[in-house]
Amino acid sequence: MTDNPLQDVTFPSNGGTAHGYLAVPASGSGPGVVVIQEWWGLTNHIADVTNRLAAEGFVALAPDLYGGSTTHDSEEAGRLMQELPVDRAARDLGGAVDYLLGHEAVTSQKVGAVGFCMGGGFVLVLAAQQGDKIGAAVPFYGLLKEDYPSFAGLTAPLLGHFGEQDDFAPTDAVRELASRIEAESGVKPEFHLYPAGHAFFNDENHLGTYDAEQAQTAWNRTLEFLRAHLS
Repeated sequence: MTDNPLQDVTFPSNGGTAHGYLAVPASGSGPGVVVIQEWWGLTNHIADVTNRLAAEGFVALAPDLYGGSTTHDSEEAGRLMQELPVDRAARDLGGAVDYLLGHEAVTSQKVGAVGFCMGGGFVLVLAAQQGDKIGAAVPFYGLLKEDYPSFAGLTAPLLGHFGEQDDFAPTDAVRELASRIEAESGVKPEFHLYPAGHAFFNDENHLGTYDAEQAQTAWNRTLEFLRAHLS
């Protein structure tokens, strides 16, 4: 794997050193948010989302879960995701949470987590694993390559964005996921369904499903949610 030029910070994680992309607001401080990549890797799109959060006043960190690799090829992306152990990735993300909570620019007592596709699935795993350290969890069309572990440790308010024409995350599966989360954690998710396909938020449009209108609606809801729950 090669280093990703977007990597600009390192932090201790899972007994080693992890890399990521950090964006700090012009004010110099703000609530912390972890941004979790899609199966494409730590791409320009994920860096752009991180920068957009910083422009809205958040200290945002996108960990590089692939150790520098990125791709725009679906087959390779699937392979990279398959080769990434969920438990190890979640521990790496736990290091990102601790890094933000200890960062001098972070003003919040808890951090938010926002993720896309594979990263949306990891948002839910991270929130369950980290408990009260997560103050707001926002999965966009969250997927895992395997069944979710227990949600019993999840305490964070939960906002989710899913496409009605998403073959990867069918609406019935989304409803079942919401029911399971509530049953295991007591948290009632606020899941929104959009008239769009999978990855409708990704303006790099690798799957041809980007929808600017629905993406903006989901983004506005996300910002409002993060501001309401992180202080």
